[in-house]
Amino acid sequence: MLDLSKDGFLTMNEIKKNAPSIFTSTPSPDTSEKYTHIPTSVVIEDMEKLGWGVVDAKEVKARKGVGFQKHLLVFRNPDVVINGEDGDTVFPQILLTNSHDGKNSFTFTAGLFRLVCENGLVVSTQEFENVKLRHMGYTFEELQERIKEMVERLPLTVDSLNKMKQKKVEEKEAIQFAKKALTTRFTEDQIKVFKIDLKELIKPTRKEDEGSDLWSVFNVVQEKILTGDFTYKSGGKVRKARQIKNFNQDLKVNKELFEMALELV
Repeated sequence: MLDLSKDGFLTMNEIKKNAPSIFTSTPSPDTSEKYTHIPTSVVIEDMEKLGWGVVDAKEVKARKGVGFQKHLLVFRNPDVVINGEDGDTVFPQILLTNSHDGKNSFTFTAGLFRLVCENGLVVSTQEFENVKLRHMGYTFEELQERIKEMVERLPLTVDSLNKMKQKKVEEKEAIQFAKKALTTRFTEDQIKVFKIDLKELIKPTRKEDEGSDLWSVFNVVQEKILTGDFTYKSGGKVRKARQIKNFNQDLKVNKELFEMALELV
C-alpha cells in the first residue's frame, strides 16, 4: 500500500534506500541504441525546483533486471492544499512511475492525500488522464508545463469532491457500492464463493468518516479494500484479507474505485 502519510520530504538517501533503481545511471543492456536514458533522480531535482518534494518511494521487486525495474515516487507541494469547509483537508499529490529498461515513459498521475485519515487515493477521470513524458527530448521546461497543467485542473477535483459530499447515499446503495468495490480485488467467481459481510465494509472505523454522504462512504470502503480491513469466509474458514502492498495493484484499485464513486454522482 502506498505510504502517503509522511509529513516531511524524504532525503535523497532515504529515497535511494527505498528504491535504488531510481538512481541507476545507465540503462538496461537490453535497451536499443536509440534509447535515451534519463535517471529518475533528475526528475526529482527538477520537481524540487517547482516546489514538489518526495513523500514516498517504492520499486517493484525484480528477479531479473534488478536496478532497471519499474519504480514509483509520490510528490507533494505544501503550498498546494484543498481546505474543505468541514475541516477535511486534502493535499493534491503527483505520482510518478518510470523504469530504466526502456518499457516505460515518465508517467504522472494525480492523487489526493486526505489528512483526517492519513489516507491517499488516486484521481482517475477524463480530466485527469495520465501525463506522459518521453525520455528522448526531456527538458525541465516541458516538465514545468505539464505540472502546471495538472495543478490548473485541480478545481475540477474540488468540484468532484464537493459533488460526492453533497450526494446522499442510502444504506442499500452504499452496500451495492461496497459489493462492486470488491471486484477491484477479487474475480466474479471468487465473489460468488466468498461470504463477505458487506455491512462491515461500509462501517466507519473513525468518527470523522461517519456520514451518509458519498465522500464518507467512498473513503470508508476505499480504505478497507486497500488495507485488507475485512474478513471473508472461504471453504469453511474465515480469512482476513491481505493488505495491498504492490504499488501497481494499489494504483489500479485506487483508480477503479474513484471511477465507481463518480458514477454515483
